[in-house]
Amino acid sequence: MSEDPLCPLCGRPIPGEARQSLHHLVPKLRGGKGGPTVLLHQICHNEIHATLTETELARDFATIEALRAHPRLAKFIRWVAKRPPGFHARSPGPRRRR
Repeated sequence: MSEDPLCPLCGRPIPGEARQSLHHLVPKLRGGKGGPTVLLHQICHNEIHATLTETELARDFATIEALRAHPRLAKFIRWVAKRPPGFHARSPGPRRRR
């Protein structure tokens, strides 16, 4: 039995049955097509895109370390870390500044 991969954003395991997706560290529309990707919980991926624009992601948040340091994402990580690995909730839509 192999161990579940760890979500690099929240640090929780990603069980096979959990909703998950690949995140392009540099958005495809900003030159990241074919670039590095990371496997995340779907809820973590949704929160990244609800918080930051594609331009912000490409310019300032193209690493996991930068994402984890963002104040809103840090607050989300503290919250989601208390949830079970397979937990998913719908993100309440885009809340980023335009």
